[in-house]
Amino acid sequence: MSDLEETPPYTRNPLSRFCHRAPDYAKYRPSYPAAAIDIILEGIETQSPIVAADVGAGTGISARLLAERGVRVLAIEPNADMRQAAAPHPLVEFREATAEATGLSDASVDLVTCFQSFHWFNPQPTLLEFNRILKPSGRVAVVWNNWDKNDEFTANYIHLIETTSNYPQDDKHRTTVESLASYHLIDIKQCVFPYKQDVDLTGLIGLTQSHSIIPRSGEILQQLISDLQQLHAQFCDEHGMVSLLYSTSLFVAKPKPHTHNHCPKDIPFQVDTN
Repeated sequence: MSDLEETPPYTRNPLSRFCHRAPDYAKYRPSYPAAAIDIILEGIETQSPIVAADVGAGTGISARLLAERGVRVLAIEPNADMRQAAAPHPLVEFREATAEATGLSDASVDLVTCFQSFHWFNPQPTLLEFNRILKPSGRVAVVWNNWDKNDEFTANYIHLIETTSNYPQDDKHRTTVESLASYHLIDIKQCVFPYKQDVDLTGLIGLTQSHSIIPRSGEILQQLISDLQQLHAQFCDEHGMVSLLYSTSLFVAKPKPHTHNHCPKDIPFQVDTN
């Protein structure tokens, strides 16, 4: 087992590792299924518009999805490049803060969401922080887009990423219900949704360069781009498009009452770190 596999993602410089990747991230990262947003918001009872903290908001892809449903979103993102690359939305307010220290008031939000981000947080202080800022009736939603290895094109794409980055994207890098429960989260609901991202060659290369495990320059990157061009040529349709298939995993849970001052030992979430 390599040192990279043994080291939790949140110890690998998460606050700055996406610097200079924000433009590609904003343009080419996939969105999320509408059905997942439906489940996240289902049954939230409030007398005023829902207030959500979207933690690790990146360039605001998920924050805008929530805002389009009328949610007021406090987008927590420590990386200045990411915040600056975000398209504005009147219901989205970006805050420079971290998951472990959001700067939000006690019991101030109805919802905490983490889209493709929780693996970059230290779980123990993060879950304590989420418990602190959530209202008693609040909930936590953790979401990942995982590549579908059963699709031929997607499997070939994954192979190129793994070969280039020397980082295996395998099943052990996914969260489990048991991990959530170990942090005093209850009423855990797990859902899986299919999702498809259609991209042209430019989009395929841009998506690849948005991943922090990919070199930003040099011979390795140039070889990868050449390989992507060949892969695209093999699988593209008459319009020059290819489809990446995902399995979108959603975990929704509620904080157990009166757990603000205690959290068990740190057992890191395991997820795809793409």
